[in-house]
Amino acid sequence: MQQQAVEHLDVLTKTGLKTGVSKPRGDVHRNGDYHRAVHVWLFAERTQELLLQRRASCKDSWPDLWDISSAGHISAGDSSLITARRELEEELGVILPKDAFELIFIYLQHSVINDGKYINNEFNDVYLVTTLDPIPLEAFALQESEVSAVKYIFYEEYKRLLAKEDSDYVPYDVNGEYGQLFDVIEKRYKENTVARSLTLQKQISRYAPVSLSAELSGLSDLDRKALGLVVKAAAVMDEIFLLQSWYSNPALSDWLKEYADSSELNKLKWSYYQINKSPWSSLDEDVAFLTTADSAIRLFSNATRTVRDWKGVEYRAAFPVSKPACANFYPPDMDKMEFDLWKDSLEKDEQKEATGFFSVIKRHSEFILDSHQSASKGSSHDLYIVPYSEEYQPLLVKAADLLHKAGDITDSPR
Repeated sequence: MQQQAVEHLDVLTKTGLKTGVSKPRGDVHRNGDYHRAVHVWLFAERTQELLLQRRASCKDSWPDLWDISSAGHISAGDSSLITARRELEEELGVILPKDAFELIFIYLQHSVINDGKYINNEFNDVYLVTTLDPIPLEAFALQESEVSAVKYIFYEEYKRLLAKEDSDYVPYDVNGEYGQLFDVIEKRYKENTVARSLTLQKQISRYAPVSLSAELSGLSDLDRKALGLVVKAAAVMDEIFLLQSWYSNPALSDWLKEYADSSELNKLKWSYYQINKSPWSSLDEDVAFLTTADSAIRLFSNATRTVRDWKGVEYRAAFPVSKPACANFYPPDMDKMEFDLWKDSLEKDEQKEATGFFSVIKRHSEFILDSHQSASKGSSHDLYIVPYSEEYQPLLVKAADLLHKAGDITDSPR
């Protein structure tokens, strides 16, 4: 029988930075080394319920207690978002794309259990996945070595149980850092719509409307048609800009536009979004004026095993509260050490491309996860370069076709 490989974890400093050292998982908890893990919460919007898993009886920590929807250590060399997606699939059988996962906060957990033999100094990246409705319990495929059962619970009831330190639940300090989970939910779904509308009106009023016109009387009919095609090509380039800001930004734009006339608040959301071209307010130091609760609803029909008369997981396309410095040019969970180690491994011409202005950086592991391929033993680095011409090819081809058509019909001298 083949012996299972020992999982290694990256050892971190007390501030959460990688030291460049990795150790076996057992040694990390024995020595109390700082390390990183992920917490993934499934939240059903319509019922306001969180999914809990019951930890398997064989677990080293908190056996048989109710806990986070899904969680796990980030193995040495692995990334946060990929780990969150992988843990959800392995433990619960739920496969979702990256735009379903919202990093809401990072929580540093200190605990000592098992008579001092298990020391947990753990930075936890806490993700929220917002579904429209609860996932049917029969849709889950539970990993028996990790999970014995799952259930949904109203989030306020769960908060109450944690506050009274109910012995059936893994403890979390709801009056401390972990209270942020419940604060996020309450702020989103107990908002005062009148107050929010007034805030958006004030934000919009800081901008002075300006009308821009052009003198077109000197243009021929063909030149006017050509100009119309050029404007359409420019609109395609706007689509690229939205995508470069954040990967779920185009879906957010389409959603806000579609529902702008459904209420006065939605009209204000769309108006202010059109100014910022993102959910972050540029005049307010990029503080978000929208949340994932305002975002597009997407259907992923193959997220779980098939359940009769259920069409699949409907979820909100997520974006972070804090505007990411990396935008959509780099993986959101990439740190400087990872980038520098990878860049230094490249040839000089590749280094220029990696740090240039005409390419994006992606992860092999993300491609493998999305395409359901087996991991290959190629490069020791997860990052790779994709030139703009490849990353945005469908949109660039569309814009180029429009410009070629404009050039073909104009009767102005070239």
